[in-house]
Amino acid sequence: MVDILHRIGIEHASPAEVYRALTTIEGLAGWWASDTSGSPDVGGIIAFRFVPGGFDMTVLELDADRRVIWKVVEGPAEWIGTTVEWALHTEDDFTIVMFRHAGWAEPVDFMYHCSTKWATYLLSLKSLLETGTGSPDPKDVQISNWH
Repeated sequence: MVDILHRIGIEHASPAEVYRALTTIEGLAGWWASDTSGSPDVGGIIAFRFVPGGFDMTVLELDADRRVIWKVVEGPAEWIGTTVEWALHTEDDFTIVMFRHAGWAEPVDFMYHCSTKWATYLLSLKSLLETGTGSPDPKDVQISNWH
């Protein structure tokens, strides 16, 4: 199994603010997928819809201001059964987001694409919290023919 890993610091945003952006429909729609719906509570399913398709995630764990874990239950075959994990901590005036998309069977072309897309969406999260404006799908950075 292989994982996608990223680390990003969000300046002047508390862990609580970052946590809200990761655990509310409004927050998620502000930086990742404009078309987001569902239940962001533990055991709930969140539906993320993008121009080329979408994903359904079951919320596995919520530890307020510290950790969020989802499991992919619908979407591209490569994503099914993988987990998306967010760990938060502070350093100086930054909330550090340690991101992990875990459990890929192998590093296929789609994983390379998704790694770059996750990076652009993490920058969108940073922008949303630092400036008030994110770049969720469909306003996100296009990196290839896969969107």
